[in-house]
Amino acid sequence: MLTRDAIAALLPHDGAMVLLDRALAWDENSIACSAGSHRDPDNPLRRRGGLFAVCGAEYAAQAMALHGALRDGTASRPGLLASLRSVKLYADRLDTIPGDLTVAAECLLRRPDGFIYGISLSGAGRLLLEGQASVVLR
Repeated sequence: MLTRDAIAALLPHDGAMVLLDRALAWDENSIACSAGSHRDPDNPLRRRGGLFAVCGAEYAAQAMALHGALRDGTASRPGLLASLRSVKLYADRLDTIPGDLTVAAECLLRRPDGFIYGISLSGAGRLLLEGQASVVLR
């Protein structure tokens, strides 16, 4: 298990934008993380007094970047979230979800210039978001 400080050292994010608290498990093709930052009133993704469920895509993108760094044994290269496909939201907001979020990502396609992952976000015993995310590396 990795803690937030170890995660922050591997991501191209800083400060409050590091959304993940722990990497729970990972292997060559997938990762599972947990986060409690969705409850933080100073979460940098909050807008109009809340954290909308679509922000779960950023949690998943960070899990994807962390997975790549752990798999490659080096800090993550900066990338751009190029597309979200077949995303389904099963909640309006994340800040109302009690307890930690579980963020899961499974690598579906790996190329030198980017990745496609299946992503999901769950909390309070229910699925909150699922879909696919593509990242293009700089």
